[in-house]
Amino acid sequence: MPWHLRPDQIEALPRPVAALANDYPDGHLIARHRHRRAQLVYAARGVMTVTAEAGAWVVPPQRAVWMPPGMMHQVQCAGELAMRSLFIEPAAAAGMGATCRVVNVTPLLRELILRAVDLPGLYDEDGPAGRLIALILDEVRNLETAPLHLPLPRDSRLARITEALLADPADGRSLDDWARTLGLSARTLARHFQREMGLGFAAWRQQARLLQAVARLAEGESVSSLAYDLGYDSPSAFIAMFRRALGVTPGRYFRRQDDGEG
Repeated sequence: MPWHLRPDQIEALPRPVAALANDYPDGHLIARHRHRRAQLVYAARGVMTVTAEAGAWVVPPQRAVWMPPGMMHQVQCAGELAMRSLFIEPAAAAGMGATCRVVNVTPLLRELILRAVDLPGLYDEDGPAGRLIALILDEVRNLETAPLHLPLPRDSRLARITEALLADPADGRSLDDWARTLGLSARTLARHFQREMGLGFAAWRQQARLLQAVARLAEGESVSSLAYDLGYDSPSAFIAMFRRALGVTPGRYFRRQDDGEG
């Protein structure tokens, strides 16, 4: 049986890695919090959206989010979520990245995580458990980033745009339309958008649609209904966007997750 550690026990545990299994119902919100340790949060089942100051990350099944030490964040569950987390001491996490990111979980790492949550908190560092943890750390250092990040603005004017598009991804207003609404020139608005978000307006809107698509497809929504709901003229146009962004069609993307491919 997994060991159910409290957060304070995890932080104080004299081991480089602590593993924890939690299951949450559809719609559950884990309120804003931070950890002293770095965290790899793996979605064995279900979808989660992790939001921090720098943006939002959608984590579909068989993917994980890397959370650096001390980063304030919240987690929103879509569908029943089977969360399996690794809490990694900052010294052991050195070189693993100082920014939040979604990563592709290899079949090997998936099995290692599922084994780690069954270890006792004070596992033997010199025995098989210690070797398993060392292998986990090697795997985590080499994880491939998945393009499932959406930057969010601090500027209140840009936030007005992004909040509207997240609430209604089919909103087809152009950059010129938004510039008139905000009393700015289109050139000024485009410059603000690029500087703060690192993306142009059209690219940001496409990324917002992509992340909503991944979350909703993982919950079982059909491509046909989702395509029109996101503002695409046809399912084929939506599938073409998805393929350009993630390299495969929606059906193939989720089959890869079900098959345990990285």
